[in-house]
Amino acid sequence: MDKEKLTSEEVQKILEKYDKEAIQRTPKGFFLKLIIAIAITFSIFQLYTAAFGVLDAMIQRSVHLAFGLALIYLLYPMSKKWRRDKVHLIDVALAALAVFCVMYGVVNYKELVLRAGIVTRMDFVMGLIGILLVLEAARRVVGLPITIVAGFFIVYAIYGRYFPGLLAHRGVSLQRLVGHLFYTTEGIFGIPLGVSSTFVFLFILLSAFLEKTGLGQLFIDLANSIAGRASGGPAKVAVFSSALMGTISGSSVANTVGTGSFTIPMMKKIGYKPEFAAAVEAAASTGGQLMPPIMGAAAFLMAEFTGISYGKIIIAAAIPAILYFFGVWMGVHWEAKKLGLKGLPKEMVPNIKNVLLERGHLLIPLVAIIYLLVSGYTPMRAALVAIILSVVASMLRKNTRIKLIDIPKALEAGARGALSVVAATACAGIIIGVVTLTGVGLKLGTALVDLAKGNLLITLFFTMLTSLILGMGVPTTANYVITSTIAAPALLRLGVPILAAHMFVFYFGIIADVTPPVALAAMAGAGIARANPFKTGLTASKLAIAAFLVPYAFVLSPDLLIFYMKGPIHLIWALITCVVGLFVLSGGLAGYVFDKLGIISRICYSVGGILLVVPEMTTDLVGAGLIVLAFVIEKVRTKFAKA
Repeated sequence: MDKEKLTSEEVQKILEKYDKEAIQRTPKGFFLKLIIAIAITFSIFQLYTAAFGVLDAMIQRSVHLAFGLALIYLLYPMSKKWRRDKVHLIDVALAALAVFCVMYGVVNYKELVLRAGIVTRMDFVMGLIGILLVLEAARRVVGLPITIVAGFFIVYAIYGRYFPGLLAHRGVSLQRLVGHLFYTTEGIFGIPLGVSSTFVFLFILLSAFLEKTGLGQLFIDLANSIAGRASGGPAKVAVFSSALMGTISGSSVANTVGTGSFTIPMMKKIGYKPEFAAAVEAAASTGGQLMPPIMGAAAFLMAEFTGISYGKIIIAAAIPAILYFFGVWMGVHWEAKKLGLKGLPKEMVPNIKNVLLERGHLLIPLVAIIYLLVSGYTPMRAALVAIILSVVASMLRKNTRIKLIDIPKALEAGARGALSVVAATACAGIIIGVVTLTGVGLKLGTALVDLAKGNLLITLFFTMLTSLILGMGVPTTANYVITSTIAAPALLRLGVPILAAHMFVFYFGIIADVTPPVALAAMAGAGIARANPFKTGLTASKLAIAAFLVPYAFVLSPDLLIFYMKGPIHLIWALITCVVGLFVLSGGLAGYVFDKLGIISRICYSVGGILLVVPEMTTDLVGAGLIVLAFVIEKVRTKFAKA
C-alpha cells in the first residue's frame, strides 16, 4: 500500500477538523429518512420557485431559512462529544422551534405588514428566540468567528452609548433591535439571505448534479493531460485542476481536501517537500474562490451590493483571477526548476483528445451557463437551465449517464451543501442590520481614512489588514458580507470605484485562508501532506503573493477590471507590467530565475517585480531598472563562476 496516500476515513477526518460543514450526523432509520425527505423537498421548493416565479421576498426567505435551520439542527450536533449515529431529542426540539419561529412571520405576514414596525410581546419572544437559534445554527455549521462577530454587533447596538469616540451612538432598545433584525428585510431576512434563497442555492445544486456526472474527475484528467508532463507536473496539475474546481466549488478547505487527496501525494512522490506540496494545493484551491463564474457565491452578493450586473462582475473578475493563478503557476515552475523535478511519465498522462472525446460533453452545462449569463439571462434562470443540461449532457454517453437514483441523491446533496451558506448569510444579516440601524459602517470607514490621514495607499493597507482579520476562519459568502460592510466604506470615501473597492476587500478576505496564523486551507493541506501547518501557511502565502498585490493594482489601475477600462492601451500596458512583475517576483521568492540566484539578485527581482505590478509609470521604470540590474548581476556572477 502507498504510504503517501490517505484512506477516505483519514481524509474525512481532516476535512471535519478544518471545515465544520463536513461534521454531519449519520443517523439511521426514521431520522435518516426524515432528513432525506426534508432535504429533497427543500431542493424541489427552490427549483419550483426558480421555474415558476419567486415568492414575495419575506416569504421566500423565511421558507428558505426554515428548511435550512431544520436541517442544520437535525444534522449538526451541539457538541463533537455527542453521538453522530443518532439525533438527540434536544436537537429535534430546536429544529421544530426554529421552524415555528421563522414560519410565525409567514403565517402572520399580513398582520405584521399592517402593524408597520410595532412589535407585540409575542412578536418579540418569537423574534428573540429566532435570532438566538440563527446564531447557534451558525456556530454549529460555520464556526465561532462569525457568531462572535454577530454577537458583538448585537452588544454594540444595545450598548452603543458606552463605546468610545466616533463609535458611540445612543443605543437601541432590545425590542426595537429584534423587530429590525427579525421582521424586516434589513436584518436576518436581508439581501444576503435573499441571494442565498435564489441564486446561490441553485448554483450549489448545480454543483451537486455536476459532481454526479463525474465533472470533477474530468477536471483532474484535463489538468493532467495539459500539465502532467511539464516540470513539476503534479504541482501544476494541482494549480490547474483547483482553478477548474473553483468554478463550481464554494469552499477553499473542501477544494483543498478534495483535489489535494489526489495531487499532494503525487507532488511528494516526485520530490516536493510536504510543506510545499500542501501549500501549492492550498494556494490553488483558495484561488478557486476568486475564479468566475461562481467565486464562492460572492459574485451574486456583489451584484446586489454594488448594483452592477452579475455578468459584468464575472467579466471584471476574470483578469485578476488569471493573474493570481499565473503567479501561483510561476512559483511552482521556478521551484520545480530549482529542484530539478521532472513531470509525470508519458504512460501516466491521459491523452487530452481521448479525455475530451470520452467526457468533454460534461462541460456543456458550464459553457451554457457562461453563454446565458453573458447574454443577459438572470443567474437563477441560467443555473436552472444548467441543472437540466447537466442531466441531459450526462445521457450522451453510457459511461457518464446519471442513474435515476442519482437525481434524488443530487437533490439531497445540494440541500446539504447549501446549509453553511444559509446559516452564514442569515448570521451576516444580523451584522448588516446593526450597521444600517447604527450607521457604524460609515463610522468605521471614516476612522480608517482618518487613521491613514486620507492617504490612499495607507488606507488600502489598513483595509487589507482589516479584511484579513475579518476573513479568518469565515466561509466565502459570510466573509464577503462582513468585509464589504465594515472595510469597503473606507475605500469608497476616497473615491475608489465601487467594484474595485468591493473586489479589494473580497480578495483579502479570501486570502485569509492561506495567511497564518489561522490559514484553514493551508492547515487542511498540511493535514493531508503530514506537514508542519505553520510552515505550510507561510509557503502558501508566498505562492499566493499575487493575491496580495493584484488588488492594489486594480484599485490603482481599474483598467484591469475591464469595466472601468479607459482604453485598450491602458489595459495592455497594465497587463504586461503585471505579468512581467509576477514572473520575476515569483522567481525572486523561489531563488531561481533560469538559474539559482544570489541574495542581491533575489532582492532586486523581488522588489522590481512588486514595483512592476503597481501600475504607475515611476514604479514601472524603477522596477524595470532593478530587474535589468539583477539580470546583469547574474550574468556576471555566472561568467566568473565558469572562469
